Amino acid sequence: MKTRIITAVIAIALFIPVCWFSYTLVFPIVIALLCAMGVFEMAKCLGLHKNLVLGIPMYIVALGLPVFRRFAASNSAFLSCALLALFAVLMYFLSYVMLRRNKDKISDIMTLYALFVYVVGCFSSIVLVRDLPDGQYKYLLIFIGAWVCDTFAYFVGKLFGKHKLIPEISPKKTIEGSLGGIFFTVVAFILYGFIIKRFFGYEMSYVMLGVSGFLVSIISQMGDLIASSIKRQYGIKDYGFVFPGHGGVLDRFDSVMLTAPVLYVAFILF
Repeated sequence: MKTRIITAVIAIALFIPVCWFSYTLVFPIVIALLCAMGVFEMAKCLGLHKNLVLGIPMYIVALGLPVFRRFAASNSAFLSCALLALFAVLMYFLSYVMLRRNKDKISDIMTLYALFVYVVGCFSSIVLVRDLPDGQYKYLLIFIGAWVCDTFAYFVGKLFGKHKLIPEISPKKTIEGSLGGIFFTVVAFILYGFIIKRFFGYEMSYVMLGVSGFLVSIISQMGDLIASSIKRQYGIKDYGFVFPGHGGVLDRFDSVMLTAPVLYVAFILF
């Protein structure tokens, strides 16, 4: 527990200046590095991390897309280029499978591609939300939603948890903890709306914030469970060791990742 707390304090201390300078290239570069590390961790989970023939194009795209968003004319232009890049990697993977002639399992290669798209798409969505109109206020909800839900689900579960949520995937998670995470995320979103209105003069609909908090709290828990399910499938405890006491990038950002594209779509639609 001591190691987890120390790591969390250091991570927060580094995270604050990154957010402070989110309008500069510092932010997308940091997101790109996390994205590339996440892709590596997923490849390692599948036992394909040493295959640089597959790895190099994945890392190029993982590092390039979040940064490229800052240079794209618009989010729609970026999305078009992102789809083209992901399609190019797909064609590359399929060509690799064809040329290898059954020396590698196509199921493993395609699983790697699917998880690569998942990781890159989710991390790129963080920059997409930041670069929306008034995105300097909106993108923080990605982290607030995921981490508030995770924190309060843990403590409420510890104090009041009696009924297991999905023990086959995550034995320690409880229904009570899940509900606690949902409740406090909704409260945190509404409180955030009050703070930015009071101190920055930017107003967001409290109804939308409440609904978004509810949706994000569920999605973030799904992201956590998806990451746990993959780990169990491949028999690993943690994805990596970047954050001592917490695991790898995917262990720490699993709930953040899935929250980002959902919030992006929500802000675009509403």
